[in-house]
Amino acid sequence: MQEQLSIKEQLPFVPRESGVYIWKDREGQVLYVGKARDLRARMRQYVGLQDSRAMVPRLMAEAASFDYIVVQNEHESLILEKNLIQQFKPPFNVDYRDDKSYPFIALTMGEKYPALKYTREKQVASTRYFGPFTDARAARTMIEVARRVTPICLESCAEYRRLCRQAGSPASAPPGPGQACFNYHVGLGPGPCAGAITPEAYLGLVSKVARFLSGERREFIAELDDEMAEAAAELDFERAARARDRINTIGSLESRQHVQLASELNADVIGLFREETIAGIQVLSVREGIVHLANEFILNKGLDVGDEELLRGFILRYYEEASAVPRLVILAELPEDSALIEDWLSERRAQALAQAKSAHVRLQVPQRGERHELLLLATNNAHHALNRYKVRSRYDDERSNLALLQLESALALPAPPLRIECFDISTIHGRYSVASMVVFSGGRPDKGQYRRFKIRLESAEANDVAMMREVLARRYAPERMSDQRFGKRPDLLIVDGGRPQLNVALEELGKLGLDIPVAGLAKADEELFTQWGGRDPVVLPTGSAALYLVKQVRDEAHRFAITYHRQIRGKGMTKSLLDEVAGLGPKRQKLLLAHFGSLKKLRAASAAEIAAVPGIPTALAQEVWAFLDARPSK
Repeated sequence: MQEQLSIKEQLPFVPRESGVYIWKDREGQVLYVGKARDLRARMRQYVGLQDSRAMVPRLMAEAASFDYIVVQNEHESLILEKNLIQQFKPPFNVDYRDDKSYPFIALTMGEKYPALKYTREKQVASTRYFGPFTDARAARTMIEVARRVTPICLESCAEYRRLCRQAGSPASAPPGPGQACFNYHVGLGPGPCAGAITPEAYLGLVSKVARFLSGERREFIAELDDEMAEAAAELDFERAARARDRINTIGSLESRQHVQLASELNADVIGLFREETIAGIQVLSVREGIVHLANEFILNKGLDVGDEELLRGFILRYYEEASAVPRLVILAELPEDSALIEDWLSERRAQALAQAKSAHVRLQVPQRGERHELLLLATNNAHHALNRYKVRSRYDDERSNLALLQLESALALPAPPLRIECFDISTIHGRYSVASMVVFSGGRPDKGQYRRFKIRLESAEANDVAMMREVLARRYAPERMSDQRFGKRPDLLIVDGGRPQLNVALEELGKLGLDIPVAGLAKADEELFTQWGGRDPVVLPTGSAALYLVKQVRDEAHRFAITYHRQIRGKGMTKSLLDEVAGLGPKRQKLLLAHFGSLKKLRAASAAEIAAVPGIPTALAQEVWAFLDARPSK
């Protein structure tokens, strides 16, 4: 068993994403929970003792491992940090306030005239809340923006409070109009204090503000756009700038939450991320709309089984031991016998609750909305959990070594193929044709050795075999073999294609006097054709490390080729006809097109009209006219 990597050695594999990091001691107990916009950079500050807090050296002396949970933005990481600290109560989070609260925008729906207010209060049943916000200024600014597009009362307004006191007094003293408040005079309030609006009309404004705060903002953006245009037309640039700033605020202020939800959801969310021979699973436990626990599992499955079978086996094993079963389990794919599993889970739930019968447990595959986003979050963290395990256990190193040994045996190579080169062709009917060369060293991508080729062969149709012949002749020419930038001689050459590509490679290497093992990879079934195997291809075992490596090499060659192909195709398709006119550079092309408005109008112009364009010499104008006249439009 190989020794695990140290914390410092694991840090380069931590993602540079927002999330929450968790330091643990040798027994796995949580020591500290923190949040970060960039997980890797923040955790490096701890390991390098660059954080000036006095507790950091002691924390790092006790820390033996770490975990992290990736979220979509820093807003979510702050709330998840709070939930995990309340869950684990780590000893090094002594400065954290358990009763720490976050700003909300509230609509006091229990009042006759509901009002907006900024609050950190506990949830009140009759009040509708929007948030939470991590930035108090952002919440206050949102209230201001909402009131400027839809006037509504503020709970802090003195006249509004007088109106509420009157509304709560006996019926013999009905509320009446009083003095109009300042907000009414400046257009920020509809004036119920002065009797300027009926309760029914006021509730219509409340509904509009609620839609705005819920994210339905198109009508508000349109109003602010109109205000900005009107102000600019009147040369009131200060008012136009305010409208512009409010539009920007609406677009960026309130980010959607996943770790603290709008609904009172109670569910387990199971995210799965798999590779050929291993899989990671993350279970997010959501209770009363809050993600309060995240558990991760590694399945060293060994066989190439489907996602549905993996999830089914995991569900049965996990809930056999789980102490609680929620009424809803969210996952990416339903097992074939999902109804039977639901009945079994319902029995397990009844046992956990010590009841004879409990509510039926459902398995659900959401396609959109809040639950689907939670599933994506769990899947993303399953991916990171798998990567974390692979780094700690040196799994990739062991698998790469095993794959090379399996390839050596399966292809009858003289030694493990420590350097593999793979070529792929990308073309569209013979146009914009390119080739890629990717290199794997020790079973890992060696991107510094990647090379790309622009095919010189001119062909009216795609001819992958001829193009492969050209590329191999160029790559393995004596001058390239002696060029240190191309690295050393490969131990195995893989060409993307079947026996035709294999034969071309063998012919070209024979001409150059090179004895390099070659395999042609058929695209359909990942079959390998070799010069030793006769007509029968080599079929690598399903789920084997060798098959995974070959697929990875093939996919990387294809990705690298198609990326280059799209790049040069994009340049070719955007090339202007005017580029072919001698002496007409990009600046003068822009002058002509700006003056005439289009190439079609430029074609219709005379030489004299072209020469009249400022910056275009007469001789060049004649050249442009003659060139376009000789090439009539289609």
